[in-house]
Amino acid sequence: MRRTRAAAAGAVTVSLLTAVTACGGGSSTGGGSNDSPKTLTYWASNQGASIEVDKKVLQPELDKFEKQTGIKVKLEVVPWSDLLNRILTATTSGQGPDVLNIGNTWSASLQATGGLLPWDAKNFAKIGGKDRFVDSALGSTGAQGQDPAAVPLYSMSYALYYNKKMFADAGIAKPPATWDELTADGKKLSEDGKWGLGAEGSNPSENIHHAFVFAKQHGADFFTADGKPDFTNDGAVAGVKQYVDLMAKDKIIAPGNAEYAQNQSVSDFAKGKNAMLLWQGAAANLKSQGMSADAYGIAPVPVQSGTPGTGTQVNSMVAGINLAVFKNTDNLDGATKFVKFMTSDAEQKTLNTAYGSIPPVKTAQADAAFNAPDTTVLKDTLAGSAAALPQVADESQFETAVGTAVKELFADAAAGRPVTTDSVKAALEKAQQQMPTK
Repeated sequence: MRRTRAAAAGAVTVSLLTAVTACGGGSSTGGGSNDSPKTLTYWASNQGASIEVDKKVLQPELDKFEKQTGIKVKLEVVPWSDLLNRILTATTSGQGPDVLNIGNTWSASLQATGGLLPWDAKNFAKIGGKDRFVDSALGSTGAQGQDPAAVPLYSMSYALYYNKKMFADAGIAKPPATWDELTADGKKLSEDGKWGLGAEGSNPSENIHHAFVFAKQHGADFFTADGKPDFTNDGAVAGVKQYVDLMAKDKIIAPGNAEYAQNQSVSDFAKGKNAMLLWQGAAANLKSQGMSADAYGIAPVPVQSGTPGTGTQVNSMVAGINLAVFKNTDNLDGATKFVKFMTSDAEQKTLNTAYGSIPPVKTAQADAAFNAPDTTVLKDTLAGSAAALPQVADESQFETAVGTAVKELFADAAAGRPVTTDSVKAALEKAQQQMPTK
């Protein structure tokens, strides 16, 4: 998610995630057909400030595709809060679109359902080849050692956005590079009804992104090397506590942010209610809400010490949106043509410019349009200090279970209940118990 946001996915049942029924409107064998060569159904994720904004961005491009190919695309923009469950329901009911957007962190989970078209060398050749895409984006397209379940469409990373005037008024000369600096700056900025930092405390997927990064910075992960859940290790517990403590202990996030799940923290930042924001490619969203580009700066997300990099200096998950095809689509050729169109250099430039994201296609990413200061920070982060979330079949349950645990910890913080190492560990232990047993 991914607003470019991968927002709350909602509860996911084990039966849905382990289903292997292919989906779509085509062949009952799940192999796809070309029975309906003149139409496609496309589920797009909500990338812009609203669903209506997405329709205005996408419909002209779909009209171009229809003019070029004669294939009419029926568009539905699906809110992030509904998207994952809609997809999982489709994999069991057999009623789904031909082409759809998926959060790249879901790739391995959806791959495990068997409902998505594998992108083997033959299929990649139809859209110009696998080597057109940057490695960081390809790293979040499915389980290692298997053909990708989807093709990268939009790439993003987290960055720190800061209000220049609020910083100047507080006597802060530069953006924080470490969490200690961010906390100190945030305390200076949290006064007169304004706050140092915004958060989406009620959004499980947003929570998991930050929990993952904080755990990495504490030298930990939420899964063992062989893919088993390990939510209560010391580093994971410390990382989650440090994140929630920005509200609970440091008090630089407003308690009301514990209820945010629909990008309200972006709106608060645009209105000058928060001085800082951790977000994926926020420029287009902020512009749509009337905040001029010269009113804010953008910097890498802080680390514990030093500068961003690999290992414990990771400061973002590899964020992004992938484009997938349901395996039993009834317009297999048309779906492939549509993926080729959407990942063409021209469309990559148009769409990623509109959404403030980074093209995962190498030639498009090199375009001068993506060399502005804000996109340079995002590109540098993706290239050098971002890590992919675990590409394991249980990743979707992980997002829901741990993301919800963090949501509940934020609720404790907002209510004034203590958030301790023990309470964090207990919340994560409860989350681990919700994971499927093998």
